[in-house]
Amino acid sequence: MINKQTNSLEEAVSVIKSGSVILVGGFGEVGMPLRLVEALSRAAVRDLTLVSNNAGTGKNGLSLLFRHALVSKVITAYPAQAGADEFLAAYRRGEVQVELVPQGTLSERLRAGGSGLAGFFTPTGYGTELAQGKETRVINGKGYVYESAITGDFALVKAHAADRYGNLRYRLASRNFNPLMAMAAKHTIVEVDSIVPLGDIAPDDVHTPGVWVDQIVECRT
Repeated sequence: MINKQTNSLEEAVSVIKSGSVILVGGFGEVGMPLRLVEALSRAAVRDLTLVSNNAGTGKNGLSLLFRHALVSKVITAYPAQAGADEFLAAYRRGEVQVELVPQGTLSERLRAGGSGLAGFFTPTGYGTELAQGKETRVINGKGYVYESAITGDFALVKAHAADRYGNLRYRLASRNFNPLMAMAAKHTIVEVDSIVPLGDIAPDDVHTPGVWVDQIVECRT
């Protein structure tokens, strides 16, 4: 019988090893798996590469990973927003490398990774510092930059509901990067508000099919 439910947050993140590439869903804290991230911050891992739209604000969420020096590189679109004190402190100490990626390019690199593609050409960033060291082409008179796909060893994802097969439904804007992260990782761990019986999520409401999901943890609010 397929049952992807995991008993605790700690058990869920215990599969993550040092040196892993971690994809974390969310847009700011909207749709971010905050409890999974908190559990990861307590794990005995180091030298993580973090892929996320942001780099955390305040004292919770992704900020915990920088406070505890778990991250050596971050691939992100918007790291230095107001309140990103933990990330900025780690960066200024030279503890974290940053790969800055335009937001749309970041989502498309993840989509490419989840779809088994090597990458794609985009006009975004052509002729700027973001294109340095990358392949460029002029196609039909317009300049393009080659961007490689992003895949991860693990994804941490937040969903509103799941069944035991791992089929997911997100709520409103919390969908954001989560479906892309789930597709682009070798192993996807999901924090959900509730685990519902099979059939409760109508086929048209399955936003991420269970084939992309390996573990689910129920975290009722």
